[in-house]
Amino acid sequence: MRKLLSVLLAGALLISAAGALSACNKSEASDIAAKVEAAASMTEEELIAEAAKESGDFVAYGNSSRIVDAMDGFIAKYGSQLNLSSSNAAASKQSDTEIFTLLDTEAKSSNKSKNASMVLIQDSASLNLYRTTTDLFYNYIPSTLGDNISDADMVPLAQQYINKLFIWNTTGGDVPTFSNVWELTDPSYDNKIFFKSPASEQVNMNFLIMLTSDEWSGKLEDAYLALNTTAATDVGEGKTYKNYGYKWITEFIANCNFTITSDTTMAQNLSKTDNAGNMGLFVLSKLRDDSVLTENLQVAAWNKGANDQYVKIEPFAGFMYALDAQLASHGPRPYTAMLFINYLMTAEGFEPWASLGGYSSNSSIPVTEGDSTLSFWRDNLVFEDGEYIISVKTTVEDYINGLL
Repeated sequence: MRKLLSVLLAGALLISAAGALSACNKSEASDIAAKVEAAASMTEEELIAEAAKESGDFVAYGNSSRIVDAMDGFIAKYGSQLNLSSSNAAASKQSDTEIFTLLDTEAKSSNKSKNASMVLIQDSASLNLYRTTTDLFYNYIPSTLGDNISDADMVPLAQQYINKLFIWNTTGGDVPTFSNVWELTDPSYDNKIFFKSPASEQVNMNFLIMLTSDEWSGKLEDAYLALNTTAATDVGEGKTYKNYGYKWITEFIANCNFTITSDTTMAQNLSKTDNAGNMGLFVLSKLRDDSVLTENLQVAAWNKGANDQYVKIEPFAGFMYALDAQLASHGPRPYTAMLFINYLMTAEGFEPWASLGGYSSNSSIPVTEGDSTLSFWRDNLVFEDGEYIISVKTTVEDYINGLL
């Protein structure tokens, strides 16, 4: 606990410590805990009945703009039973930092009738810290999921996963191809790898931080030795780089081009024929946009060799992060929020995200035709571990910011 608080006070998060550490309202915290416990044994009809008794607006915040579409579907299905309409129920897209700030402010308000009751957040590290040091969030696991969700996705509840992959332009004569991420540190890739700056994109920062862990540094060491006959002389205690994660981060960033500040724009620009030889590390779902010329792009993880088998990128072809669903502890409609989370974990509720690059943690919901399964991505991508990230966030983030 002391270590987590020191991280917060050191400014690892983008909001002030004073705002983050809301005074704990024990009455509200215990009240929502009791309601979550009660909901665990309710049928949907019983949950609807409890939600119908609630008053106040039903507000949800999400890091994904598609939460707005999901709310529209929820109102269409349950609105008449809950007396909800667009006039008193709404979802809005907010950044993670904005969500944390809004919830902290709302928790201190005397009138909580318009507070958010539910949120979707993608920064697992910051969420881990807030769940540990404040009473702003409460976890809820729909009983309807049964065995269709893994233990690792329960706390916090991962509503879905999103991936960012190495993708390159295949037009012209200078088409990149690689099977080992150390190849991307070669000077020939200088300024040719487009990546949204981790200084402005927290999930990108979290990805890089993960590479300093013992697990991923070890995998990077194996990948390095697969290309080199001897170990790196600049890695180890007292040397230039503490481990292979730090070495790869440093050399990769040196080749990155941070001039494009949007993954959508990155996908659009990289798919143009005049971007031959360039590569990006961006969200796979951007390829579903009609403005992206997908025929000019190759996803590294789906690159096939002579035997028509996927060429495995060692040790990763990109990274994966969760969009976590949480109850907002100081919201006026917890039962409604639980019903909404139930809805989001169904195929119907997941529909706004059910396309290329969207992966429900509910294993009964299949991926889009032509996409790969979560199990495939678990073997090929770096998955976030919020607990590890927050434990080293200040140190590694300072190092990376120094490189930037």
